[in-house]
Amino acid sequence: MNQEISLVATLPSTPRGARAARALTVAQLVEQKLPFEDAAQVVAELAANAVTHGRVRGRDFRLALRIAPGPTLRIEVSDTRREFAPPADTEVPDAEAESGRGLALVSALTARWGTDHGPVPVKTVWAEMDLASPISPDRGFHDPVDQYPVPHDA
Repeated sequence: MNQEISLVATLPSTPRGARAARALTVAQLVEQKLPFEDAAQVVAELAANAVTHGRVRGRDFRLALRIAPGPTLRIEVSDTRREFAPPADTEVPDAEAESGRGLALVSALTARWGTDHGPVPVKTVWAEMDLASPISPDRGFHDPVDQYPVPHDA
């Protein structure tokens, strides 16, 4: 498959790095006039997992976005905690649970997702989304800047 690499970024394994991954995703997809809301949520979940479960002091995580014809977006988040691979089971936890919904959300928003193991100690969690069929015709196509009106002097 002929894939265009849209973005590859190395980010710090911190909450700020996870927020930056989401912001970079939104900016990249808005620039290409592609829906971004669901992709931003998936990146937020995967980056948060990399920061929370994949963090090794002094090591960063990597975000890669690839857009293929369709268009299909492939999101990859890599960290260096191979031993902490996500479970294949994405059942939603009890309503009382404080965490554990992220991968169920990723599963619901994407066509498919999984984990690849690169050279030790790299683990990549990836997800693929069909951007040609958003939930509603206009969902996710608006530049987030347009959501906040700018007051003009009369």
